[in-house]
Amino acid sequence: MNTEQKNNLEAEINQLKSTLTGNMFTDMEIRDKIHNLQMQLEGTKPIDSHFDCFGCGS
Repeated sequence: MNTEQKNNLEAEINQLKSTLTGNMFTDMEIRDKIHNLQMQLEGTKPIDSHFDCFGCGS
């Protein structure tokens, strides 16, 4: 992953975090998106993989 891709993922994560309401049910989908982006950022999940997470089944 190059620096530009990493910066784009970090910016998207920060943008999503700014939309969190504090309501668990409202934020569930947003938190899932943040989790998936963080996995990509950390290399936990291959980019464009149809499998999100082998360990937790997300």
